[in-house]
Amino acid sequence: MRAESGKLRYSMKKIREHTELKESAAEWFHSKWSIPAEAYLESMEQCICGGESVPQWYVVMDGDRIIAGLGVIENDFHDRKDLSPNVCAVYVEEAYRCQGIAGEMLHFVCRDMKERGIDTLYLLTDHNSFYERYGWEFLCMAQGDGEEEQSRMYVRREA
Repeated sequence: MRAESGKLRYSMKKIREHTELKESAAEWFHSKWSIPAEAYLESMEQCICGGESVPQWYVVMDGDRIIAGLGVIENDFHDRKDLSPNVCAVYVEEAYRCQGIAGEMLHFVCRDMKERGIDTLYLLTDHNSFYERYGWEFLCMAQGDGEEEQSRMYVRREA
């Protein structure tokens, strides 16, 4: 990810290739989404040791600080189990928003998953019109586990 000066400012890291980040990444995701850190750590261990395409976890670093991240899991806690795998836990620290980091992460994960043999990804969100900017298409409404209102399900197919 490049800053305006053209110099590399932030770096995208695949947890499967940077196992030293798994504990701090699990804690970081926990602090954003209130899912137990142990659940993230277990999923990251599967990512590292499993050899499977899913789950996968990614973080964006500013030096030694995590500033953004996302994952790919089978199901992001919704009733449409047939729509899999799902991009999940997309988050950019507030001070780093509006710099294109989310878009870069989404493109990066789509390319990486295509290289792993998965060309279609799904994403459940309450955001409206954000993901369309990055090539995602609204697919349908889906019921999140324990949610009163339905959320928007998006799809992205890599050519």
